[in-house]
Amino acid sequence: MSLAVEIAVQDLEGVRIALGEGADRVELCSALGVGGLTPSPGMIELAAAIATAAGRPDFVNVLVRPRAGGFVYSGQEIEVVLRDIRQLRELGAGGVVLGVLDDRGHVDVDTTAALVDAAGPMTVTFHRAIDVASRRGRAVEKLAGLGVHRLLTSGSAPRAIEGIAALREMVQAAAGRVQVMAGGGIDAEDIPTLAAAGVDAVHLSARTTVTGAPSGPGGGHPSYDATDAKAVRAAVAAARSIHPT
Repeated sequence: MSLAVEIAVQDLEGVRIALGEGADRVELCSALGVGGLTPSPGMIELAAAIATAAGRPDFVNVLVRPRAGGFVYSGQEIEVVLRDIRQLRELGAGGVVLGVLDDRGHVDVDTTAALVDAAGPMTVTFHRAIDVASRRGRAVEKLAGLGVHRLLTSGSAPRAIEGIAALREMVQAAAGRVQVMAGGGIDAEDIPTLAAAGVDAVHLSARTTVTGAPSGPGGGHPSYDATDAKAVRAAVAAARSIHPT
């Protein structure tokens, strides 16, 4: 089985590009500039429809994160997350991406268990909250036991390629019970080295900056991020060139 490629996208064009260039799945989100937030229901529904029409009903994984600024949430925020997850099932998402820590910085086991239960048949990815969690090795054990399908991690480094040693340790701790997906500043040329560390997948945003129409006061910066087809193509080619041992 070849190394899987996941692309973080923020719009429908990104979904189409990832499909067309042969990616294995997308993480659909908004506001990547702050680490990503939950996209709108309309965006989710249309993205799922595009993937289903292409014969890839499980292609769209959706980030559920109610706000920027860390991963410790109030009871009300968790209720929002639960409702969002239930809605994702109705909108046709194939998977959910989430991450919750407690006030000690550990993985919030009870809340995560409730979120996994709410996800039902959807796959569950625990995102880079694990990179700031205390006792990362124990966190891998706990998440595997909760039925989480994959972990998105840079090995707690700014870039995944710099966290190779930690990624190897996480792969060893996972022992095939949960997938380890490397993510964080990845370029196509990093992929062979990451694959050699034993990870199951790579995650990258493959972004390019587009300068849009003039934006007045209150409209934000006139430029925005878009998915770069060439970067996706290069990542997929690099992953497909790796043969399992």
